[in-house]
Amino acid sequence: MKIIGYKLGKLRVPLVTPFKTALRTVDHVEDIVIMIETDTGHVGYGAAPATAVITGDTHGSIIDAIRNYIMPMVTGMEVSQLNQITEIIGEALINNFSAKAAVEIAVYDLFAQAHGVPLYKMLGGGQPRIASDITISVDYIDKMVADSIRAADAGYETLKIKVGKDLGVDIKRVKAIYAAVKDRCLLRLDANQGWTARETVAALHELESSGIELELIEQPVKGADLKGMKYITERVRTPVMADESTFGPREVIELIQMGAADIINIKLMKTGGLSDAIKIADIAKIYDVRCMIGCMLESSISVTAAAHLAVAKSSVITKVDLDGPSLCQFNPVTGGATFRGPDIELNETPGLGIEAIENLIPLD
Repeated sequence: MKIIGYKLGKLRVPLVTPFKTALRTVDHVEDIVIMIETDTGHVGYGAAPATAVITGDTHGSIIDAIRNYIMPMVTGMEVSQLNQITEIIGEALINNFSAKAAVEIAVYDLFAQAHGVPLYKMLGGGQPRIASDITISVDYIDKMVADSIRAADAGYETLKIKVGKDLGVDIKRVKAIYAAVKDRCLLRLDANQGWTARETVAALHELESSGIELELIEQPVKGADLKGMKYITERVRTPVMADESTFGPREVIELIQMGAADIINIKLMKTGGLSDAIKIADIAKIYDVRCMIGCMLESSISVTAAAHLAVAKSSVITKVDLDGPSLCQFNPVTGGATFRGPDIELNETPGLGIEAIENLIPLD
């Protein structure tokens, strides 16, 4: 099976409600989609959103990286050369992790198709069903409480609460939500780099002393502030999870050896695709550190790939935050993973199992 070409498209899917964090407000998922073509007629699907405030990738940079750097280097290669292809993708240009992820996902899709099995089986197998949390966006307290109750009523057992805009109000938000759903849901906090280390410790001490038990606090300080992460980790009971502090394997090793986090959040758009995500999971396993599998605001194309990885690495990826498709008004993808509330189920179709994508705008 040889790579002979590709097509690009743009997918735009409206969200059920605006997605608000300490960094941005978004009302649509907007992915750049790649379809890699082969001489056997098989098509591999990959996709990436533009998350400039986190990865630095824009739609324009993703398109340019794929067209002018990555695909010219892998076109003509046999899909069976998986390791060589992923090395070429990784070295094609600096950073541009989301563009690399889109291409890698499509190549892994083809690799599993070539072997006639779903991707999760190529990655190690497992039970093809997982359960995700759902994000509660930053908003007025009453709105966040109502959204949390609605999510609990829909069957979600874990909520990721966005905070990080105003420390005093954030504490009130968490207390109100906890009072409303504490007997039904676990709470994860995500400050999206919006607090300082001292603010985080103060906030968590107040919450902990109030009897509030949190599953974790995600990336409270700037990604580069590893000393701040360590400062927090050493002073609070609540487990600290690194997100923007860890993009690749080297950063994960440094963070773990520093004792600067308890949990690692793996996202394909940060790691540049599946190959480094697999390495991170294996590194975490060696150090006996648990991971979460997360996503940006992405369609079900790339989230399906993340779900396959989560299933195959379930011994170390013990937490799931793959709610991107569930935040959308509809799923334009036929095939792939099935998203029903918190439940994500993989099918037994080879590769990612994607058959078609509606509303795709060609970019050729």
